[in-house]
Amino acid sequence: RIRTSWKDLTKLPTRDEGLFQMQIRDKALFHDSSVLPDGAEISGYLFRDTPKRYYFVVEEDNTPLLVTLTPCDAPLEWRLTLQELPEDRSGEGSGEPEPLEQQKQQVTANEGTELFTYKGNDVESFISTSSPSGLYQLEIISTEKDSNFKIYSTTTPESDQPYPELPYDPRVDVTTLGHTTVTLAWKPTPTGSIMGQPIQYCVVINKEHNFKSLCAAEAKMSLDDAFMIAPKPGRDFSPFDFVHFGFVPSENDFKDRSLTTNRALSNKMSRTYIPKPKVADIQKICIGNKNIFTVTDLKPDTQYYFDVFAVNTGTNMSTAYVGTFARTKEEAKQKTVELKDGKVTDVFIKRKGSKFLRFAPVSSHQRVTLFIHACLDEVQVQVRRDGKLVLSQNVEGVRQFQLRGKPKAKYLIRLRGSRKGASTLKVLASTRAGGKQPFPALPEDTRIKAFDKLRTCSSVTVAWLGTQERNKYCVYRREVSESYGEEHRRREQNQCAGPESRRKSEKVLCKYFHSANLQKAVTTETITGLEAGKSYLLDVYVVGHSGHSVKYQSKLVKTRKYC
Repeated sequence: RIRTSWKDLTKLPTRDEGLFQMQIRDKALFHDSSVLPDGAEISGYLFRDTPKRYYFVVEEDNTPLLVTLTPCDAPLEWRLTLQELPEDRSGEGSGEPEPLEQQKQQVTANEGTELFTYKGNDVESFISTSSPSGLYQLEIISTEKDSNFKIYSTTTPESDQPYPELPYDPRVDVTTLGHTTVTLAWKPTPTGSIMGQPIQYCVVINKEHNFKSLCAAEAKMSLDDAFMIAPKPGRDFSPFDFVHFGFVPSENDFKDRSLTTNRALSNKMSRTYIPKPKVADIQKICIGNKNIFTVTDLKPDTQYYFDVFAVNTGTNMSTAYVGTFARTKEEAKQKTVELKDGKVTDVFIKRKGSKFLRFAPVSSHQRVTLFIHACLDEVQVQVRRDGKLVLSQNVEGVRQFQLRGKPKAKYLIRLRGSRKGASTLKVLASTRAGGKQPFPALPEDTRIKAFDKLRTCSSVTVAWLGTQERNKYCVYRREVSESYGEEHRRREQNQCAGPESRRKSEKVLCKYFHSANLQKAVTTETITGLEAGKSYLLDVYVVGHSGHSVKYQSKLVKTRKYC
C-alpha cells in the first residue's frame, strides 16, 4: 500500500478539479518532468536507444485507469509496470514524506509487475476498469531514431473523454475521382454531433502513406525545421549539435574546438544540409465541422493518401479516422498533330495546357529548321529527337531554331501554354536548305513610337524599326473610345491576326522598306485625316514573302483637341 505522503505528488484518482486546472495552466510544473498529470496530455521527445520513464500513483484500489501513448515520427516500444514500494524502513515513524527522487530510486531496482507492453507506431492504450493502488511506471524507448510522442493518462476515463469518438463506420470514402480533384466524405463524430463538443476536421494529403495520428503528420510537415537554426559564430560544438543539425559526426570532428574549426564546421553544415520536404509533398487543411471535402490541384495519374482527423478544439486532442488512398484519373491522351515539311500549321493551346506535334521527314536530312510564332503570350517549347531532348526554351514572338538532323530521325515537339490564358501559335518545320523564309524578319524592338511634338488636331507622326530584309509594311488605324486603355490593347495583341482580318476602311497605306545599315533601318509615317481630340489605335503589319504576316505592338495615340 502506498503511503499517504504520495498525495503531495499527484491527485489520483479522486482529483481536486480546482487544483488540477491550476496545475495544468502552470506549464512549468510538467515541463521535462517524470510525473504524469492526471487527465492531461503531455508531449515528449526521445533520443534513439535512450529510454525514458514516467511515474504516477493510484492511491485507492479498484480505480479505473487509462494510459494512451501516441507515437509521432517512429515506432516506439513501451511498457507499463506496477511497482511495489517497500514499507517505511527508517523505523523513525516520523510520517515525513520522502522526496520523489528518493522514492523513484527505491523502485528502479525492482522490475515490478508487467501490466502491458506494445511495440509499433499505432496509437495504443492500456485500459482497466479496476486497478490496484500503487506506483505505476511507464518506460518508453525508440530504437529507430529520435522521436516525438504524446502521453495521456487519467483515472476518470468515463467522464473525461478527451479524444473525439469515432462513428460506427470510421472509414474515409472517396465519392468522386477526377484528373486533378478527389472528393472525400466521412461520418461525423458523435462527440460533435451528439455531445455538442467543439469539433473541427483536418484533412492530410500526401503521396507516401497514411498516418495513424495527427501528430505523426505534423511531425512529417515540420521535418528538419531544427536545421534552419544557424549556430552562433564561435559556438562550442558537441556531438549532439551535429545530430541536431542533420549530419552524423565523424571521430575527428570534436578534437579541435577552435574558432577555425567552427568555421570549417559551419561550411560543412552548408554542404551537408538536409533540405526540407517540398510543401506540396504533404498538406494539412482544417475545414471546420464539414464532413465532405474536395481536394483540388492534384496531379493526374498520381496516387495520393488521404487522412481525416477529428480535433477537439477545446483540448486540441485528436482522433484519426481510417484513411484511404486513390489514384487520380489519367489525362486523356492527346492527339499528336503531324507536321508537313515546309507547311505552316496553326496550333491552339488551352490555358496551362499542352500540345504535341510530330515531324517525321521522308528524306534524309542534315538539319531541320523550326519556326515558332507565338501569337499571344510566351510559350514553352521542347523538342525531342528520337526520344532525346535537343531543345527546351521559352518563345515569345517569332523564333527560328536550327536542329542537327539524323537519318530517319523523328521529332516530337511539345508546346506548353501560358498560365495567363489560351495560346495561339504558327509552327513550321522544314528540311529544305536555303530558300526564302516563311515568316518575315523582325527587329528586336517591335514597338511603334509616336512623336508628341508633331501631333496636330488632324494627324499624328509615328516611326518603327525595320531590318536588312526588304519587306512590305501595312499601317492600319481604328478609332477607339476614351475609356480604351492598356488592358484593352494587351487583350487584342494577337500577332498572328493579319491585315486580312481588318476592315478596308481602317487601312492607311502599305509600303516596302529595308536598310543595309541596321542603325538606319527606321522609317516614319504621318497619318492624316483624323478628327480633333479623338483616340486611335495604330497597327503596323510586316508581310513575309510567303504571305505570312506579323503585327508590331499596337500604339494608342490621341490628336490634339485645340489647334
